[in-house]
Amino acid sequence: MSVIPASTPVTAAVGITPRPSLFRFRLKGVPWLPLLILLLIIVSAIGGESIPPQDPNGLNLAAAFRPPFWQAGGSYEYLLGTDNLGRDVLSRIIAGARVSAIVALYAIVFSGAIGTMLGIIAGYFGGIVDALIIRIAEIMMAIPSLALALIISASMAPGLSTVVVVIVLTYWTWYCRIIRSEILSLRERDYVSFAKIAGCGPLTIFFRHLLPNIFNTLLILMTLQVGQVILFEASLSFLGLGIQAPDTSWGLMLADARQYITYAWWGITMPGIVIMLTCLSSNLIGDWLRDLLDPKRRQL
Repeated sequence: MSVIPASTPVTAAVGITPRPSLFRFRLKGVPWLPLLILLLIIVSAIGGESIPPQDPNGLNLAAAFRPPFWQAGGSYEYLLGTDNLGRDVLSRIIAGARVSAIVALYAIVFSGAIGTMLGIIAGYFGGIVDALIIRIAEIMMAIPSLALALIISASMAPGLSTVVVVIVLTYWTWYCRIIRSEILSLRERDYVSFAKIAGCGPLTIFFRHLLPNIFNTLLILMTLQVGQVILFEASLSFLGLGIQAPDTSWGLMLADARQYITYAWWGITMPGIVIMLTCLSSNLIGDWLRDLLDPKRRQL
């Protein structure tokens, strides 16, 4: 058996795997194009009436069915063409972005607030409170959203408020069920038990200990819901249950242009592309946030 002299230095070969940098992970896979698309939607919503090159509701029958600028007969005055009343398609898309952003903001805030609080209450208290809230959520989920829209439209005039109410009643259950499942695991943590021993009331535990720990989940859910809300609003407006003229909506543009699709394709294609890109961008950004904020995924 060989003996290593005491004077011989012994170097242990230890494989050290560096931890991935969070900053490097943030820059990796950033969906720049979806972020740019949503940024344009936000700028259009904030800009209001100052951004559209033409009056979105300005009638010009002499310029009706003007094609986009790259086609024969098109002009740079109407970059994306005009509809059957001579209204600029690009200006109406920009004006519709403001309506979609307002609907998304109100619907996400109210449905998120209601669903989150009910989910926290159901998950924290459990028992009959949990069973009652979950049964109500299941009943609401069993009602088709379009049927709910018809019921609400019968009591309220179709418009922005009707769309927001329908979306809130449809999507609060989504937040409630997901947040409840998060709270069921969080309420067993040591810091919640210590807070109870220290005499903290339910409201203190909710806002100081539980809500900060579900913030990442809420952020991801709200981001993913943007595209769903915009698509749902467009569907209601297309069916005549949502935004009404003279207000401008992407869904209303689709409804007005559908009968002219054979010879004025741009009237229905352009807002359809915008809806598709907005929903796709929302989903891609939501997936990126989920990968970014989940420590388990960040280590992959």
